[in-house]
Amino acid sequence: MADPGGGGRSQSSNGQPNGSLSAGPRRTSLSSFPSSRSPSQISGGPSRSPQPPIFDTTRTSDHSLANASSRRSSASAPCRRRASSNAPRKLRSQYPRGSTENHVEYILVASFDIDRGPVMEHQFPLAITGDENMLAELMLPDQAHSRKSDWTLFFLHKESSEDEEDKERRAKEDRRRRRRRRRNRAAGIIDEEDEDALDESDEEDDDGSDGYETSESEPEGGEGPPLIYVLNLVNTKHDKSVKRGAVVKAMAICTRHPFLHIYKPLLLLALEEYFKSPVPETLSMLFDAVNAMDLSLMPKLSLLERHLLLASDNRDLFVEKFERMIQQRILEDKAEGSSVDLGEGNQSPARTAGISRNGTRAYVEGGPSAYSVPRDTHELETKIMYKGIPIPVKVPTAIMPETVGDFSLIKLIQIFSDVHAKQPQPFPLHPHLTTNGIHTHPIIVLVNGLLTQKRVIFLGHGMPSGEVAEAVLAACALASGGILRGFTRFAFPYTDLTKIDDLLNVPGFIAGVTNPTFEHHPEWWDILCDLPSGRVKISSKIEPAMPTDGLQNYQQQNPAYASLAGGLSSQSMDLTGDQAFMADILRSIAARHGERVIRAKWRDWVLKLTRIAAQFEESVYGASALYIGSDDEQLTLPGASGHGYVWSDDMAKHRELAGNITRIEGWRNTRSYYSFVQDLAQLYTVRPLKGLDVAHMHDKLRLQRLSPTQSRDIYFTLSKHIHSYDEICLLLSVAPESHAGLFYIALGLFHKEPEVRAKTADLLERIAEHEAGQHWWKSLSRFEKMAYERMRREAEQAAMSPLEKAISPGSMQRMS
Repeated sequence: MADPGGGGRSQSSNGQPNGSLSAGPRRTSLSSFPSSRSPSQISGGPSRSPQPPIFDTTRTSDHSLANASSRRSSASAPCRRRASSNAPRKLRSQYPRGSTENHVEYILVASFDIDRGPVMEHQFPLAITGDENMLAELMLPDQAHSRKSDWTLFFLHKESSEDEEDKERRAKEDRRRRRRRRRNRAAGIIDEEDEDALDESDEEDDDGSDGYETSESEPEGGEGPPLIYVLNLVNTKHDKSVKRGAVVKAMAICTRHPFLHIYKPLLLLALEEYFKSPVPETLSMLFDAVNAMDLSLMPKLSLLERHLLLASDNRDLFVEKFERMIQQRILEDKAEGSSVDLGEGNQSPARTAGISRNGTRAYVEGGPSAYSVPRDTHELETKIMYKGIPIPVKVPTAIMPETVGDFSLIKLIQIFSDVHAKQPQPFPLHPHLTTNGIHTHPIIVLVNGLLTQKRVIFLGHGMPSGEVAEAVLAACALASGGILRGFTRFAFPYTDLTKIDDLLNVPGFIAGVTNPTFEHHPEWWDILCDLPSGRVKISSKIEPAMPTDGLQNYQQQNPAYASLAGGLSSQSMDLTGDQAFMADILRSIAARHGERVIRAKWRDWVLKLTRIAAQFEESVYGASALYIGSDDEQLTLPGASGHGYVWSDDMAKHRELAGNITRIEGWRNTRSYYSFVQDLAQLYTVRPLKGLDVAHMHDKLRLQRLSPTQSRDIYFTLSKHIHSYDEICLLLSVAPESHAGLFYIALGLFHKEPEVRAKTADLLERIAEHEAGQHWWKSLSRFEKMAYERMRREAEQAAMSPLEKAISPGSMQRMS
């Protein structure tokens, strides 16, 4: 039978059509939607996208993984069609078992000597640097002896050795060769010398993401080797037998993983142990424990998958990948010493009874050795064995740039919003900072300062240095949004007066201090964020913003908006939409929406700014470094052409451009801008659908009043080109669940042209088959699902032969 969207339909084992295309009439209700996939379908062959395995329900409770999977499929996704191009392949781990790379590279211990000051006692397993005095001073912050304990964070810029550089160079060459072989094979070109390497490269690289993925190929922005993140704990033990009546020691863990906050419980136990046994063996025991942590069951996600996971609150998103990782591990364990080929991933592994969802009764009854899927796919739950004690830790599955440690954007926003709401104080006007006039929100002033590379100080007089450091990390993540780089590399979560000369040599630093002397030297900073008072101050010594060619060109091209584009208006006009955005953020915080929601909103804000900046550059300079590629007229229909940010009308476009010009012009000369340009260039090489701007088409559906012809062209273009796993991920990334999800795509089911409705139904079917798209499908309204079912029922009726129509139950009922 012909599919109304142009694709064929699969048949179940009994010969009946799968999905909602049944021969008989059905009530239009959610219960009438079919189950996602039967066991016979799962084991019958490759699927379009990776699917969860089947589990033995006799070993799980009502809240077990088996029932959780059935609840996921109960949203009535359309039938699953077979597509060998998207067959599940062997997943790779972010941290493979047997890897020689350590989670923690160094452990440091420092103490305060009454005669010599801060001294370094141990660097294990070897010295991280020769400047021990500098390290000891960083590990023992000011007034550390006045508190029982304190946390600090700092970053070390350790240059790679020649051996490490050679190893990385060889690894990059290998990855480049594997990508070339994949491209050649896709084009039907296989060199004889590469034939033997194809299988090996497949086993190493196949992760279901077609190259848009790996952290090795992620852009580095030209910033140099990764930072070493240092988490430091200071403890003070009062002892009348020593000078000053106290012993102050600090222990630090040095790692290249940004999730260093997971080691806090270990440091608490290890430092307490070190006070009892101040010997290298104590450090060795901690070093071995943290590096024995097993993260091999954490699947490696592509960049698009990470974006989807971070933008979603769904705890089941990509749970199938965790299930498949466990299935692969079980097969590997069984195949040790045998000749079983574990590279075959085209069929689901055998049913296994030892897997359950973490936190369920089945997991508890299964014992500590039972494999378990995380209760929340945003985190991998594992344990670190220290002195025979299992220490539970949660490692984030998806980490974006400039996200280091454990911090709270909500806490940072509340600190500077509460006082501003009660007693607003006008800011001195500065084009880069006060984009909403003298009453610009303090958080917007802070973010503008970070984006335009101003010197920012967080002052926490009388506060623990750990709280000041958290504010610095939160500010870096705020300005980055997980998109921009160039903040943490120039951040100093904690510093003091002794390092002021070195600090002032760093352009655009972000530093945390506790000494109030900084407040009295406005020449040292451009923006001061006073944490105890909740006030943000702009320095009286800040360098003025000079007029730019872009600003002058825009004012000449748009004289009607010239007075609004200078950035020196004292009126609190919300041209940028920042006031409405901050009001929305504060409403979300008041409604207790959670940290993940606030971070997703800030990511959207930063992404919007970069897209507006690209449009500004194109309109003023004729071209933009933020847009790579060109519109492919062969891929799009006239109504779907175009690229870039979309406004509802020209007036809204010019008002928002006028409000953002000074901020954009200030950002265009910063390191984060140049790093972002480099990132875009690297990502373009692996991006699916290079000739299409999917975000532009979706925004046109969302924001503009389109004619039936224009919307038809967009729906046709999307249906024609959105097929593969990565292409559907790309579409989902521009239609997050927080922004109505697939609502605007599903509106095509109500288009006046039948062919558009059929194409839209076909596209939605492919999305519902997708590993992540199934959750977007479930979030559709009942009204849209009923429209989809009606479309499929009409398509089936149209495909029936006259005899089938005559004997169908619906016809017999009408005749009676």
